[in-house]
Amino acid sequence: MNTVPHDKENSAFRDWITQELKPRALERQVRKRVFDQATAGIEFLPDVLDRQANQKEFSLAIWDYLEIAASDERARNGRQMLRRHRDLFNRIEKAFGVEPEIVTAIWGLETGYGVVRGEVPTLSALATLAWRGARARYFEEELIAAFRLIQTRGCAPVALRGSWAGAIGHGQFMPSSVIDFAVDFDRDGIPDICGDDPTDALASIANYLQKHAWKKGQPWGLELRLPDGFDYALTGLDQIMPSRDLARMGVVAADGEPVPDYGPGSILLPAGARGVALFVLRNFHVITSYNKSEAYAIAIGHLSHRIVGGRPFHGTWPQQDRVLTRDDIGEAQYLLTRAGFDTLGIDGLRGPNTLRAARNWQIAQRRLPDGYINEEMLAQLRRKERGQGADA
Repeated sequence: MNTVPHDKENSAFRDWITQELKPRALERQVRKRVFDQATAGIEFLPDVLDRQANQKEFSLAIWDYLEIAASDERARNGRQMLRRHRDLFNRIEKAFGVEPEIVTAIWGLETGYGVVRGEVPTLSALATLAWRGARARYFEEELIAAFRLIQTRGCAPVALRGSWAGAIGHGQFMPSSVIDFAVDFDRDGIPDICGDDPTDALASIANYLQKHAWKKGQPWGLELRLPDGFDYALTGLDQIMPSRDLARMGVVAADGEPVPDYGPGSILLPAGARGVALFVLRNFHVITSYNKSEAYAIAIGHLSHRIVGGRPFHGTWPQQDRVLTRDDIGEAQYLLTRAGFDTLGIDGLRGPNTLRAARNWQIAQRRLPDGYINEEMLAQLRRKERGQGADA
């Protein structure tokens, strides 16, 4: 009895591949023989959908995520990898202008320095997400890019294995990034980002960052100490200010020293006014091009800092707060928009548009405008919604 829904789902999945995906792929110059070969062994993977809904960088509190992503052990292992591959990292830095600790941090967070590269069949994962997952259009584009890898580079479909999201290799590149950014740094004729030798993969990470305008010599960001009476309405990625203006506002680095003139940046409060305050610069946004999560970019930046001997954050986190789920944030986005503070979409993620809407709502309510949505704010939004309904 339990197999009937499963069989129907698999049948619907195969129908989508042959009736909908195939015509679109052929229109994009994927040859019929390649498509048929690549899709012959594709399977629907329900577990992939569960994992997409519970990504750590979106489902964990920032402090819990950083405890995993930038742990003492990961930083220690990163230092060992820097020493082991010092000559390679020096050559990569010279060729691409990206500091070794940043490349090492991405390598460490993505695959544990190449130890865990993933065993999920890439084509099945991408097809599952393209059929039923969030951001289906994006994953269909990546699936077609994977077909192109098979068509133009001779990749065997069964050899494409990686993460649940379809990323492969030491740096967990999506197929389109393999096409656009993978390099043959060891000059053996093959840009191999998946093999045991990490040479091409690490160079490809640096190439990706360089092509996204990485600025050598400038940090991703730094921790701040905000003064009493600070105007929290000035925080958020949508607010850009010259770093030289921080001194005028009484803002200093976490160690009490003046903030160097790094150019424009934004004050980011990943856990609101009661958490760590950061001044993030252009390289922070380059990291978010690799992974759009703010938490991921903070983790990469902080891990790179720790790999070269930096200290943990000075500030504390509001660990007593209940962590809001994506459903909670989605509800807050809905209620904010209903109240006249448009979040420009409901996706359950704390993006810049949601932060701006939350901050403007807090200003209107004469609350501290740090843009951070917590349980107290969600409860007040619910009460006001009920009150509006009663008035109606």
